Amino acid sequence: MNVDLRDAAASDFDAITALYADEVEHGVATYETEAPDVEGMRQRWRTLVEGGYPYIAADLDGRFAGYAYASAYRTRAGYRWTVESTVYVAAHARGAGVGRRLMTTLIDRCTAQGFRQMIAVIGDADNVVSRRLHERLGFRVSGRFPGIGHKHGRWLDGLQMQRALGDGATTPPFE
Repeated sequence: MNVDLRDAAASDFDAITALYADEVEHGVATYETEAPDVEGMRQRWRTLVEGGYPYIAADLDGRFAGYAYASAYRTRAGYRWTVESTVYVAAHARGAGVGRRLMTTLIDRCTAQGFRQMIAVIGDADNVVSRRLHERLGFRVSGRFPGIGHKHGRWLDGLQMQRALGDGATTPPFE
């Protein structure tokens, strides 16, 4: 199986929107309950890319397979060296290493841009697949938030996992 990674483009957003909409409707990786339309997703992408954050798409054997991006963890200035990661993999591509490739590239790009910490916000603390993926990439649990969200008729525990990028907190960031 051949996984190709590239910067996401406007033409990817029919597939990106469909993948995200399925998670909104059926999953708990996001607490959003109404999926945005294609133009709404494109606007989110433009805002992130214009803000200097990486947004990556993956193809598996020539077919769209997933996406990942970084965003501000929080908007206060003191958090500017910390990013939140997001990754979604299409059902047909799960188990083929797409998520790992997306996240590895995202980690590398964020490190190269001088970010120092990456936070994964996992909407369902019981999502073993997401937790293992992040653990294999050096993330460690930094917080569990019992009953923080409610979706599909149940309360969800949120999980945050953290990973240092580059020198992490051992040296001052470059300004």
